[in-house]
Amino acid sequence: MSGGLIAAIVAVVLIVRVRARLRRRTPGRQHSGYGLGPFKSDVGLVAAREMRERFRGKIFRVGTLLILAVVAAAIVIPTLDKGKPQPQRVGIVGALSAPLRAAVVSSAKSVGTTVHLVSLDDEAAAYADLRSGRLDLAIVEGRELVVNKSVGSTDTSTTAQFVLAVSKDLGVVEAVEAAHLTPAQSSELAGERALSVHSLQPGPARGAAHTTSLIGLILIFVMLSQYNTWILIGVMEEKSSRVIEVLLAAVRPIQLLTGKVLGIGLVAFVQASAIVVFALVLAKSVGSDLLHGTAPVVLLSTLAWLVLGYAFYCWVYAAAGSLAERQDQVQSLAFPLSLPIIFGYIMALTAASGNPSYFFKVLAYLPPTAPFAMPVLVGLGAVTWWEFLASALISIACTAGLARLATGIYRRAILRTGGRVKLRDVLTRAAG
Repeated sequence: MSGGLIAAIVAVVLIVRVRARLRRRTPGRQHSGYGLGPFKSDVGLVAAREMRERFRGKIFRVGTLLILAVVAAAIVIPTLDKGKPQPQRVGIVGALSAPLRAAVVSSAKSVGTTVHLVSLDDEAAAYADLRSGRLDLAIVEGRELVVNKSVGSTDTSTTAQFVLAVSKDLGVVEAVEAAHLTPAQSSELAGERALSVHSLQPGPARGAAHTTSLIGLILIFVMLSQYNTWILIGVMEEKSSRVIEVLLAAVRPIQLLTGKVLGIGLVAFVQASAIVVFALVLAKSVGSDLLHGTAPVVLLSTLAWLVLGYAFYCWVYAAAGSLAERQDQVQSLAFPLSLPIIFGYIMALTAASGNPSYFFKVLAYLPPTAPFAMPVLVGLGAVTWWEFLASALISIACTAGLARLATGIYRRAILRTGGRVKLRDVLTRAAG
């Protein structure tokens, strides 16, 4: 998969180079037939130019290598600490028959660990040891299992798998004992079920989908911050260097702006896809369970909201770049624009570590925060397909309106020099 991705990137670069060379050899020929993919003429040429500059830039190459190094460290380092698993500490309150003890030991072996049984006087002592971390599981009178924090079927930790195995195995033993080797034995075994597990503290199930939603959340935050800043600085530099005057002599403002955000967006998507593929291949090759069992829908939702989030914010940053003319002005503009991104990121991190609140679910329908909130809800399994679709349609509709507004600001402010252009003046001029 990664080889095909690299081959596609190389093919795009080669096509752009060949077409540029042919165009130089035939200067009198119109360029309306040239473009990038389905985009022809000016928009495609501007997008190809942006892609070529970003791919060749040192910032892109160094930044990609740094991100890949961080991803590799996050995947490989935990596998280096894998040694002999620690025994599971199980507290026993009351009597525990020999078949039940054998079932507990067998459950530990089935998940690749061992067990250490501790006799306790009463339930209060068991609860205290669970809260302090001295016990992983408590068995009360052979019929009730108690843990400190709840576990789910998607939890891949050794303790969680051990608890689930004990729950099922003790349920089988209980069904066998309840049969008493009577004619009703078959019906009892047919109705066997796992013992219920009670937790002292509520907590969400943590599995591969939860882990992937956190990784995807970080990826979206880094990508949106990086590439939107590129747009802001790129527009400002073209304006301050007066290159924009030459470009606007050949293309219309809307074509120039659309090609710029499209080209940089394709670079962002290619980089994000390469990082995801690299992480999956590396995790599988080193035997890491960090992404084990990752649902494809979680990965697809992360990439989809990366695209939707970029599509929304890129127009805002492009319009802001047309108002600035110096680097210090860019810094003063970038901070307020980044506040919704930072807010959405922090709220998503908070919700990913616990049960999402009603307020957070509302944020999943607001375009500025939906790129962070919706992937977390997908990872937690707290959203339906139609809610996901509704949020995406709202984001697309708002992006279309925002693109029209940003294009108008860009067209009226990009050629105004001599200082920072005030947004109020541009809007007043548009109204007039």
